[in-house]
Amino acid sequence: MRGPPPPPSSSSSSPAPRMWKIHFKVSLGAFTMNKQASPTGSRTTRQCPLTAPCGFFGCASLRSLLVKRLLGWKKTPTGSGGAGGGIGGVGEQNGGGQEEKWCEKAVKSLVKKLKKTGQLDELEKAISTQNSNTKCVTIPRSLDGRLQVSHRKGLPHVIYCRLWRWPDLHSHHELRAIDTCQFAFNLKKDEVCVNPYHYQRVETPVLPPVLVPRHTEILTELPPLDDFTNSIPENTNFPAGIDPPNNYIPETPPPGYISEDGETSDQQMNQSMESGSPAEMSPSTLSPVSHGLDLQPVTYSEPAFWCSIAYYELNQRVGETFHASQPSLTVDGFTDPSNSERFCLGLLSNVNRNATVEMTRRHIGRGVRLYYIGGEVFAECLSDSAIFVQSPNCNQRYGWHPATVCKIPPGCNLKIFNNQEFAALLAQSVNQGFEAVYQLTRMCTIRMSFVKGWGAEYRRQTVTSTPCWIELHLNGPLQWLDKVLTQMGSPSVRCSSMS
Repeated sequence: MRGPPPPPSSSSSSPAPRMWKIHFKVSLGAFTMNKQASPTGSRTTRQCPLTAPCGFFGCASLRSLLVKRLLGWKKTPTGSGGAGGGIGGVGEQNGGGQEEKWCEKAVKSLVKKLKKTGQLDELEKAISTQNSNTKCVTIPRSLDGRLQVSHRKGLPHVIYCRLWRWPDLHSHHELRAIDTCQFAFNLKKDEVCVNPYHYQRVETPVLPPVLVPRHTEILTELPPLDDFTNSIPENTNFPAGIDPPNNYIPETPPPGYISEDGETSDQQMNQSMESGSPAEMSPSTLSPVSHGLDLQPVTYSEPAFWCSIAYYELNQRVGETFHASQPSLTVDGFTDPSNSERFCLGLLSNVNRNATVEMTRRHIGRGVRLYYIGGEVFAECLSDSAIFVQSPNCNQRYGWHPATVCKIPPGCNLKIFNNQEFAALLAQSVNQGFEAVYQLTRMCTIRMSFVKGWGAEYRRQTVTSTPCWIELHLNGPLQWLDKVLTQMGSPSVRCSSMS
């Protein structure tokens, strides 16, 4: 009878069974797999960077883990989320669950791009340490500069800065890259940096107070205003040195027709436009003697509503005035009745509306987005049709006639007002007297038409001939003018019943 087989000797030629151990690294970029031939044998390390499908069970789960970890650093409107913090923020602000799902897809899209270049570690390092001394985290720039995530497009650095730093971020105009960022969005390289700590929030500059004499002493009368109402304005082209844009975000005005409409022009303002920027303008030759005058500083203050918008069809006012409290808002052709960030023209009714107006309203679509950021106002055309803007402040910046109408094509934007430029002009107008300051109220009004333009290139000569248009009143500059005029007292030219 046979006994049990003897145990195998150590000199047996059969290979020892291999044992596998998987060690997950803390980093997001990869995990390491250690293969151990025997308890005492040699040990090798292999790396699975998640750059291609692999046969290990953990890859899909690891990607999901990475996305959740990155979402854990998402900022909330009231503070910062940490690792394991809330995933509120933009979702709670704008649509709850749907926005949360979109944010998750945005992070998944970024992880998919960064895993190929091994930059996930650097992204997590920047977010977790909130350190700007980290490397650039780049993704390829698309043709129009935007990133599409689930049928929505946006600028990539804006998307991820909003996600991980500023939930209330509205526009790229609010961001400025740090000096050490080599792939900042504005550099227009083939790669764009999405490291949220390589960008800074633009701060609103403090405007210096205007020194106003308590009793204005003007020694001369201003010339009467020229009336261009009945004249047909001429066409003009972009001056030399201003090139049309070649990308999605133009730094200079977009190409298009420029026409003049004399409804808001006058000799005084026309002369000031021809002389260049406010800093270059010289005061009146008969400015008041400042010696001995009681100069009072008049400061600028931000109002609760930065602008008021009225809607018109031809020459008829339609609906109530919209008061803008948010720094970003859209004026569109849709029907949301209660949204502080949207002025929906589709809700407004007019018994006198004709077929032309009705057809134009159908083409407003997404309309125009207005931003008020850092003391500057921008207009971005979201519609499939162009918008037409008449902004005296913008016209002054480019040396155009003050009544110039600029066409903004779809997908382009234009700076239409700058508080600092206005402040410089106001400071110099004080030397010219009450009337000169009062005329600046026209610079605080911006007119904008949808689909149809007006001026010499069109059969419509005035804005009141366009089917659908809006008028913006900039409340901050207007209130500043009011305080300055109140301090100045009254016009030097007296008005009586016999004048």
